[in-house]
Amino acid sequence: MIALAAMTVDNAIAFLARRELLNATAAAANDAATLAISDTSFYRGNRVELSPSGVRAIAVDRINTLVDRSRHQGLFVQAEAVPPAGAGCAWTVRVTASSRVDKVFAKALPGSSGQFAIKAQSVASPRSPTGSC
Repeated sequence: MIALAAMTVDNAIAFLARRELLNATAAAANDAATLAISDTSFYRGNRVELSPSGVRAIAVDRINTLVDRSRHQGLFVQAEAVPPAGAGCAWTVRVTASSRVDKVFAKALPGSSGQFAIKAQSVASPRSPTGSC
């Protein structure tokens, strides 16, 4: 019974850590999709384009702000701006993050790694006034 309770606590910690990382990637993707719009292309060319460097900077900053760094070790964030597939299509922002979270009870078991590997990915697109694909 004690072993089952210990596994339940460890799995709950992993679940909550994954939800935290998933919420952070969703917020980062949404922020990057709206805040990284290139001013030059918008005001001079009347086009909605994303700045790839802006997408990365905004996404990494947002995730570092939202994630508890004391719980998530080895946090790695990757963000990319994917150009439209064709005319009338919108840009897409894809944010992926991964980290490791310590187990509480399973560390005491022989053969246990002592950590959960957590990964989350979110996608967002700015709305184009001309519609979408």
